[in-house]
Order: sequence, then structure tokens, then C-alpha cells
Amino acid sequence: MEGYHFFAVMSRMKYINRWSLMNNMRTENISEHSLTVAMIAHALCIIGNRQCGKKLDPDRAATVALFHDCTEILTGDLPTPIKYSSKTLRNAYSELEQEAAERLVSSLPVYMQDVYKKLLCPENEDEYMMKLIKAADKLSALIKCIEEQQVGNNEFTKAKLEITKYLTDNALPEVTIFMRDFLPSYYLSLDEQDI
Repeated sequence: MEGYHFFAVMSRMKYINRWSLMNNMRTENISEHSLTVAMIAHALCIIGNRQCGKKLDPDRAATVALFHDCTEILTGDLPTPIKYSSKTLRNAYSELEQEAAERLVSSLPVYMQDVYKKLLCPENEDEYMMKLIKAADKLSALIKCIEEQQVGNNEFTKAKLEITKYLTDNALPEVTIFMRDFLPSYYLSLDEQDI
């Protein structure tokens, strides 16, 4: 069949579930996760610009974040404890992700490939922005842990502690502000949020 498959393949992000080794009360797919990471990365850049005197591009951060896990369409979501359990596995998975990104980019017409390669393989991006995207990824995971605990699932207790420790040990001012100003609402019901 003729045509380009990139966007049809991207639509399959909804079939790749995260937290596969955990007992989930509600499954989360990488499409949902990517949207959350993009929104948080966007917010972190705005916080950085407005509260910390930075000159970040929130729109660029959101776009890069939107595609940050799309290679998992081809690789699957390897659980974090396994992915980072050894340098050998970490390097092998990194190579696998790179190859998956190249395959995805090759499924676009040539006139679009350079644009999407910069999204799927963001090599020359602002280093600080990339740290904020990584932090947004961790914040999304922390929010998932909070949501699971809020419905009585203690399976996520250790993950929540580890993610919180990572975020506080690698504290970026934008993340500290986000956690202070926005994270408490995740512990409230919709009625308690009183919008």
C-alpha cells in the first residue's frame, strides 16, 4: 500500500501501557503519559521564564516532550528498574531507541524527516530545557503514583518515594515551584478542587 505510515504508527501509542510490572487500578498508556509530560514541560518553562528569569521556549519543550516516548511503539515500555539496572542494559536500550527513532523518521516523506528527526532525536536542544522535560517525565510518574495511592493502591508507594527523592535530589527551581503550587491538588477530589 502506498503512502507514509508515520502518523498511523504514532496513533498506536495508545496501545502501549506503562507500569507493566505494577498492579494498576487504572492503566496508563504512553499517549496519555506523553500529553501529561508535554503539558508539564510547557508549564515548567513558563515558570522558568516568569519566576526564574530564564529564556526558555515552552512551545518547543512541549513539542519535544510530546514525542519523548514514541519509540516505545516499536520497543515497548521497558520498566525503569530493568532499563537502568546495568550500564550494559542502559546502553543497549539507548541504541534500540535510536534505531526505532530512525525507523519512525524514515516512515515520513523526505521533506518532513529533518523536522521530526529533531523531535525524536533531540541532540542539539537546549540542555536546561531537556532537564525540564526529564523532570516533567518524573512529575508525570509521581502524579500516577499519587493517583494510584488515592484509590487505595499501595503498589506505588516505593515508586513514589524514589521519584520524590529523585526530584528533590535533582531540584530545579521550576520543579520546586510546580510541586509547591500544583502537586497538592492531585490529593483532592474534583469537588474539593472547587473549580
